[in-house]
Parts: sequence; C-alpha cells; structure tokens
Amino acid sequence: MVSRAPQSGPQPASKDDPRAALELLIGSADPHALLSALESPALDESLLYRLLERKDAPSELLARVARRAEWIRSYPIKVRLARHPHTPRLVALACVRQLFLFDLSRISLLPSALAEVRRVAEDVVLNQLAQLPLGQKITLAKQGPPRVAAALLAEGLPSTLELVLENAHLNETQITRVLTRPGLSARVVGAIARHPKWSISPIVRIALIRHPLTPLARVMTFLPDIPLADLRDLLQLSTVRPDLRRYLAHEVARRGTASRKRAEA
Repeated sequence: MVSRAPQSGPQPASKDDPRAALELLIGSADPHALLSALESPALDESLLYRLLERKDAPSELLARVARRAEWIRSYPIKVRLARHPHTPRLVALACVRQLFLFDLSRISLLPSALAEVRRVAEDVVLNQLAQLPLGQKITLAKQGPPRVAAALLAEGLPSTLELVLENAHLNETQITRVLTRPGLSARVVGAIARHPKWSISPIVRIALIRHPLTPLARVMTFLPDIPLADLRDLLQLSTVRPDLRRYLAHEVARRGTASRKRAEA
C-alpha cells in the first residue's frame, strides 16, 4: 500500500467547520463575501472585530453592523465604527459621542478617521476638560490632541505646564492663539518665552513681543533676529507697552544707520 505524501499549503475549509469557512470570507477581497460573512451563524464578536478592522470594509457592511441592536450595544464595536473611514457619517458621529475620554483623544488624532469625527471627538474632550481630575489632565498634557493641549497650556497648571509644552501635537498656531487669550497668566507667557523650541519660532517670538507679560529681558534677546519690517509693524501697534516701544525704536534706528553706512561704503 502506497501512503500519500502530506499536502502542503493552505487547505480548503471543511464544510463541517463553519468557523474556518467564515474566516476565509473575512479574509476575502470580495466585498460581497464580506457582506455574506455578517449572515453566518458562526460570526461571534471576536470575528466581527476582525471584520471591522478591515480598512476596505464597505460602508454598507458598517451600516448593517450599526443596525443590529445586539452588536451596536458593544463598546468595542462602537469604537471601531467611530474610527473607521467608511462608516456612514451619522453612524460614526453617534458612536463617537458615546466613547470614553482616552478613546476620544486617540480617535481625534487618527488620520484615517473622518475629519468631522476627529473634530467632534476633540470637542467632547474639550467640554470635559474643566471637570477632569489632575491625573487625566497630566496624561492629556503629554499626548492629547492640539486644541486640548492648547487649552491645558492656557490653564497653566504647574503640574501640566512643562509637560504640555513638550506635547508632540502642539503646534505654532495653537501657541500663538494661546498668547492672544485674555487673562493669560504670566506663568504661561514666561514658560513659552523660555522654552527652547517655541522661543526660537519666528511667529511665536512676534506673539511674545506683542504680549505685555513677556519679560522685557527675554524680549531683548529676540529683537536682533526680528526682520526690520516686522519691527516697524510692531512700532505701529498702540498696544505695545511704553518701555518696549523705546527699545523697538532704538533697534529700528540702529539698523537704519547700519544700513546707510553699508550703502555709503
């Protein structure tokens, strides 16, 4: 009797193994196969998670999942629907409003999520910010999205101030907006003015020069690097404090004199 050599490579799923057959459907590139997977009696929540992790899952599939009451009650399914790029807009928005704080923060930073969903996720975090315990604020200061980081910066808590200035999602636009907020504390202005990254940004420097609480000694270190046209613009502002105005006028005159001497040489 001749024995058969064992077959190599993937074997077709047995008709008696519905889970294996379902896994083949979930791995298929055919959208119709993915839709048919939803009707399988073998579909449990763990396999449904795998289906929802498919970046190419069609919108119709995601809408069908959302319409099934026994599935949409699941928190992990809400998270996956909220962050999926093909989830119908109203479904995604309804799901994102039901998520916990740090899931909202993560989704707000996901490039693949719908832009409106990312914005709403960040809005929900911002609306909760004032009531959050210090530990959660510290975590958000380290890794929260841009507008949340800016709000924490403006709040100026000693425990979060230095941390939020190191947040990788904080940007020049948010920093300059913070510097235009009324009632900003001298602690926040001083921390920005001393920070090795933000204090060398040209647009942040201009915002710092314009702010009345920026230490004058720090402003003086900025002036030699500010373009002459910007210095002249600053001199036209009625809000520039008198002590700084004198130094600005002196710097403009000094550069004008130096420019004339170079022209005559």
